[in-house]
Amino acid sequence: MRQNSSGGRALQVQNGDVSIHVNIYGDAVKGEVSHYPVILCVHGWPEHSHSWRHQVKFFVNHGYTVATMDVRGYGNSSKPDHVDGYTLESLALDVACVAAAVSDQPVVLFGHDWGAPICYATTLRYPELICGVAGLSVPFTPYGDVAVLDVLSAIYAEQFFYILYFQKVGLVESEVEADMFTALRKIYFALSGDAPHNDWLKKKPANAGLLDNMTLPDKFPDWMSEEDFNIYVEAFTQGGFTGPVSRYRAMSLDENLNTPYRGKTIAQPACFIAGTKDAVRNYVPGVDGYGDPGVGFEDFRGATLIEGKGHWIQQEAPAATNAALKSFMDSLAS
Repeated sequence: MRQNSSGGRALQVQNGDVSIHVNIYGDAVKGEVSHYPVILCVHGWPEHSHSWRHQVKFFVNHGYTVATMDVRGYGNSSKPDHVDGYTLESLALDVACVAAAVSDQPVVLFGHDWGAPICYATTLRYPELICGVAGLSVPFTPYGDVAVLDVLSAIYAEQFFYILYFQKVGLVESEVEADMFTALRKIYFALSGDAPHNDWLKKKPANAGLLDNMTLPDKFPDWMSEEDFNIYVEAFTQGGFTGPVSRYRAMSLDENLNTPYRGKTIAQPACFIAGTKDAVRNYVPGVDGYGDPGVGFEDFRGATLIEGKGHWIQQEAPAATNAALKSFMDSLAS
């Protein structure tokens, strides 16, 4: 284990031939007895472990040990070449390996965007390793018989939808990697609460590109400093975009792999946090995606919807997000 540039301890955790980069913050060391569970944070698309910087500082100051990982395909973790390396099953095993490496006791998972479904999948598959799960931006829905891609293809048959666009190998990579700085600036802004209404889901032809008609802000909102933004730009410039979008391409493979868990609920205590202006809320026209975030949980400790904020909730509203997460952590100790 070595010191990293952000003051934590860096660790590489092996899952077969895949290496997962982990940052560990706080004073606790594996093997020591602590009355606080270790918190393991799992990021989404297109981010990496840096997206949890506000939660790291807050919870370390409250006595917790916090681990943040670069999901495979991102940052300093391995980037498999094949789509079948990015199934929820594979990613859940990565999280399980990290959880076992950083703590002798069950951990609490914080997951944002794709990190949330990865955390749900981990909790279903490795319940003995997890004592609580907080989902940010993407609620849990028990696995069913209908393929998600089939539903989206029917809804967006005549117009652009990014998940369907991502299925075409090479298209989004070429589009984004041509100007990573501009692409990420557009993506982060479009999904934030500061963007014009529905900037991410604005209607455009089915053959459009991801970045077409997307707003490029003259000045980025204060929640993302230039220093923070450049960390993401550097990471994706070095690592490319194929790994991150491969998670979307593996969705079709998840259907069979999830069969043993269809209809199953999550027993561990759980909570949900999101912004009221998150585009995820409106993916199915006429349906509030956050209408029943407790479905599928046996011990749901509540939902927090933060007014006026968008998809990057733990970065856009760190104080409110941390307060909700702290309330959840306190409930685990009661």
